[in-house]
Amino acid sequence: MKTLKWILLVLLLLLMTGATWRGELYRLFVNYRSIGQRINYPIRDTALIGYIESEAAEKKISDAEDVIALALSITSGRLNFTTDKNYNDPNLLIHTGTANCIGYSAFFSTTCNHLLKKYNYADTLVATPQIGQLYFLKKNIHEYVSDPFFKDHDFVLIENKKTGETYAVDPTVNDCLLIRYVTYKK
Repeated sequence: MKTLKWILLVLLLLLMTGATWRGELYRLFVNYRSIGQRINYPIRDTALIGYIESEAAEKKISDAEDVIALALSITSGRLNFTTDKNYNDPNLLIHTGTANCIGYSAFFSTTCNHLLKKYNYADTLVATPQIGQLYFLKKNIHEYVSDPFFKDHDFVLIENKKTGETYAVDPTVNDCLLIRYVTYKK
């Protein structure tokens, strides 16, 4: 009985540590590499503009990281993940409410670029959806999956146009695990 208690205690401590440090652990073990870019959709639907503006109303924005956090919050507040065939255009996703990683990245980048413009960061920063590959412990995980759905995974780079510094975010992972930034390797 004593052994069982110790095992349960160790498991509980591991779970608590994993939950507390999930972002750091994820960034340590998982790296993203871009193999291409997706298009940035312009906003054409007034419902999308209205949704972004209503979610941004009265929010305190003090820097670009606040804009990124708000765009992630807006994205996860509107979309639910699906593996079903779906639209990628945020102007359509605003009405369906479901997306795969391509749609999440498109919705986030469109939202982020709108907010960057709204809060006067668009001259410096731009969000671009990326077609990516995930590496776990430096090994490409896509090589081990034969399902075409998992041949790649989309994420977003927010690049400083002047310095080249980048923020890498995965809106899908953020929605599931609340991990804001990911590790990007060129």
